[in-house]
Amino acid sequence: MKIVGVAACTAGIAHTYISKEKIENAAKKKGHIVHIETQGTIGIEDELSESEIKEADFVIIMADVSIRGKERFEGKKTVEISTDVAIQSPTKLIELLEEKLRGGK
Repeated sequence: MKIVGVAACTAGIAHTYISKEKIENAAKKKGHIVHIETQGTIGIEDELSESEIKEADFVIIMADVSIRGKERFEGKKTVEISTDVAIQSPTKLIELLEEKLRGGK
């Protein structure tokens, strides 16, 4: 499965980067390809390319604030959660996406 996403928290520091790391680690452990963009105090880092977005099976938006460029994900299967959920339950989230990809609820 190919996953892309955006992480952004209110301060744009800790939760942004922790949620990115947690989701990337959980996805990679399950053998998935993942690329998470961050939108923080220093701007956008690891910006997603058009081709990465196009090829993605899912988009995860882990944000406690509005993100820039959300229109890039129109028409994609998207999950929006808080950074806290990504930090506390990354493996459960990846398992949910796997189930949805298989046609589950």
